[in-house]
Order: sequence, then structure tokens, then C-alpha cells
Amino acid sequence: MRRAVCPGSFDPVTNGHLDIVSRAARLFDEVVVAIGTNMSKSRLFTPDERIAMLEEATAGIANVRVAGFEGLIVDFCREIDAVAIVKGLRGSGDYEYELPMAQMNSHLTDVETVFLPGAVGNAFVSSSLIKEVAALGGDVRGLVPDAVHDQLVRRLAERRA
Repeated sequence: MRRAVCPGSFDPVTNGHLDIVSRAARLFDEVVVAIGTNMSKSRLFTPDERIAMLEEATAGIANVRVAGFEGLIVDFCREIDAVAIVKGLRGSGDYEYELPMAQMNSHLTDVETVFLPGAVGNAFVSSSLIKEVAALGGDVRGLVPDAVHDQLVRRLAERRA
């Protein structure tokens, strides 16, 4: 079985993330969406909330499962016998950021990194931008799954209160 990992913080998951996950699912026998659960980082959603959102968002993709991880992604890949790490690229800035990590991961293990270009319609979408726009009252519907949108709006309202 050829297993790949799509790692990220997914705070929150966006339609851009789901595009990469679904395309990776067509290339590999199994895709594990690996959510970084580093508790020292400040996130809008808890690891359990992010896992639940991703499980709901990927429920229709038979060969995708979701898991949390701490530490190095290459160690997680070794634990689950993954052959590849799949990363989405929105543009040259992502490539410049991701390439050194891919090279370090290659130095540490034999797990390959596969880059998939993001769909044109998602090229500007990032979790950070989604949170910023939504916090300022902008409409981010269509950029995140509907259930995620509802949770995002609720959480931002809680933070304002």
C-alpha cells in the first residue's frame, strides 16, 4: 500500500486544503491528513476541533483518514509507513518556504515530498487570511466548508465577547 501524508495545522481547514487532499487521494492508496497538535502554538481551534472538522470535511473520500501528530512529520511518516508527504503550493512563495523543509525531510528519511499546485481558484486562500477576513466581518463562505464556516463565525464571536 502506498500511503501519503498531507500535514498541516488546518486552523481552519479550507477548500484549498480539501482540493489538495482529494487530488492526493487519487494518486495514493491511502492519504493521512496529519494535523500538527503542538500545544505551544496559539491556534483558534483546539487539535480535537480541527481533527473533527477535517473528519467531517473528508468523510466522502474513502481512502482518507485524519490523525493528529506531535514532533517531526518524518517521524510520524515512519510510524505509519508513509512513502510521501504531499504539500500544496499556491505560488512561488510557498515553494521557497516548502523546498528547504522538503530537503531537510529528505536528509532525515527516505520519505519523498510531492508538491501539487493549488487550483487557480484557491491560489489566494490561506487559513490565516480566512481568519483575518472573517474576524473583520468579511464573507468567507465558499472558501471553507459550510460546517467550518459556521464554527469559525461562532468562535470569532466568542473571542470578541
